[in-house]
Amino acid sequence: MFHQSRPPTVTVPLFLGVVLFALVAGCLAQTPAAERGSVTAKGGFRNENDIRDKFINWRDDADARAWLTAIGYDTSAIKDVTAAKPSGEKADVVVTVTESDGTPRRHGISIKLVSRSNGFNQIDKRWLRQYAKMWNIPPDVEAALRLFVGEDPPTGKARRPERMFLTEMSKEARNAVVEFFAANKERIVADLLRGVGNGRADLFMVAWKPGRETRWSIVTTDEAIRFFADGPVEITRSGNLKIGRITMQRKGGDGGRETAKMLQFKMNPSLVFEMK
Repeated sequence: MFHQSRPPTVTVPLFLGVVLFALVAGCLAQTPAAERGSVTAKGGFRNENDIRDKFINWRDDADARAWLTAIGYDTSAIKDVTAAKPSGEKADVVVTVTESDGTPRRHGISIKLVSRSNGFNQIDKRWLRQYAKMWNIPPDVEAALRLFVGEDPPTGKARRPERMFLTEMSKEARNAVVEFFAANKERIVADLLRGVGNGRADLFMVAWKPGRETRWSIVTTDEAIRFFADGPVEITRSGNLKIGRITMQRKGGDGGRETAKMLQFKMNPSLVFEMK
């Protein structure tokens, strides 16, 4: 994982400033790009297709070579790199690296593009019945979540006629939901971030463009799982569920169509830059 911090501001006389500038410039000229600018993209990119193309053109692309170094490769030992953008999988880009030993190694990369430090990104969205089957959700928890997404009408006082928030449910229902997600937190977060099967992602990449430059960070999915799962499982004041650093809520919107009843999980990907 890579992290960049701002150096403190120091005031120096003009002559010393010139000398320091020359020394720093000389050091940077001898420092590998992956060590001095691993979180700042030089060419920029707009979406996953751009990132795929940069990997394909890695020999001529400084960003792609820095990414390969961050993943753990010595670029001088790489023979070939291929990249593809699959559809409907947890990995947004699949990169295959072949080194001098001739063995291809696959890397599924989940990519999150963010423009704000406090922006939230949807990481998974499905029908409740799909999650119930995937995680073996017990009947009492599933019943509470059916009220939560609006598949069943409210059973008591609710501020919306089509669904109930967790804060509006009985103490027993609230406790059942919290206890289930707390007991299965690591597995649930792993499924949300890594996925399963051939479409799984073993790397997690965040590209943040707060201004003209694009900062990036690549961590293993295992690191991301530990980080985003860290923290309690608790019901928020707005009536949603917080699972570590991930929020579970009803999708909503969609002009009131049936898809508004889907369950979705969201997080702030830019928090990766705060990882130690």
